[in-house]
Amino acid sequence: MADTIKRLAILGSTGSIGRQTLQVVRALPEQFRVIGLAAGNNLELLEKQIHEFQPQFVYCRDEAEQPKLSDNKYEFLPLEDLACHPQVNTVIIATSGKAGLLATHAAARAGKNIALANKESLVMAGEIITREASLNNAKILPVDSEHSAIWQCLNGERQPPARIILTASGGPFREYSQEQMEQVTAAQALKHPSWQMGEKVTIDSATLMNKGLEVIEARWLFNMPVDSIDILIHPQSIIHSMVEFPDASIKAQLGYPDMRLPIQYALSFPERLPNTELPRLDWLKIKELTFEQPDFKKFPCLGLAIEAGKAAGTCPAVLCAADEVAVELFLSGKIKFTDIPRLVSLVLEEHQPVANPTMEDIITADNRARDKVRQLAGKDCW
Repeated sequence: MADTIKRLAILGSTGSIGRQTLQVVRALPEQFRVIGLAAGNNLELLEKQIHEFQPQFVYCRDEAEQPKLSDNKYEFLPLEDLACHPQVNTVIIATSGKAGLLATHAAARAGKNIALANKESLVMAGEIITREASLNNAKILPVDSEHSAIWQCLNGERQPPARIILTASGGPFREYSQEQMEQVTAAQALKHPSWQMGEKVTIDSATLMNKGLEVIEARWLFNMPVDSIDILIHPQSIIHSMVEFPDASIKAQLGYPDMRLPIQYALSFPERLPNTELPRLDWLKIKELTFEQPDFKKFPCLGLAIEAGKAAGTCPAVLCAADEVAVELFLSGKIKFTDIPRLVSLVLEEHQPVANPTMEDIITADNRARDKVRQLAGKDCW
């Protein structure tokens, strides 16, 4: 009898998506085996995960700390080596920001199933990664709730969609005035009304940068032009996204805002496995489903991302890099919330884009953008 257990490498195991992935594994132990765990600096949690799941391979960011975790049972591997290891057939890219880029590329070249929760990989290098995935029969399985919803709606359809509709909660500041936006604190921005996520993604959701990144990601995942991808604010976060077809019919995927559902779907595809720990919709408790247009003036990050996606080349990489550093500066109290789009806009304006970039071009553009944000933020006039 063939071995049907899926062998997983979870990159970003101590983050929000990584922890929820392990909850799915814990609920379905007969379906999944953890082969590798990779984390950043949360060594205390990583050590607990190692003891529980007994992986064969481990990675942590600080090499000097690795001996504290060492055990004869475990082998330490670099992130990219873990992503393409022959004993792994499914790689969960749950790292935040640029950290997932090279690992995603390595997994695509190795022909792995890639459960992708890291937006930046496809935003920065979507053409390169999707081409490598196609050449090597790798499958990119979207974990974002919105992209998972689109993927589920497209399953079984023979014709391409006419339009993709990405839904967004609107974040915690949907009803704020511009004056209130200028006074937003990090503590306020980290309180998302619908989802429990990591800090970077939560701030991006508050600025709506996250939704702009999702537009670019959807462009590569589903081979759709940016102009055919719309955004609709849906505060209840019950409809996770919709697809409109040429005959004007629309399919939607619905569920409570719980990331374990799209994680499990990506891991178990094409099966839908029963999991009693996942919440089920109670239609009698849902009072309304409402929709509205996003406010591009109040949330300029959204427009910046869409324009960068249309410009293509190295522009999306610069967008990601500038945003990542600006979010770090905001969280550390060095800039205001509304300075995030201002810095990103300035860096994009000064960037000289490279069309059809190589991975080296993308990394160079990323590094320069990061330096530029820090340079601008450090000026007295700022």
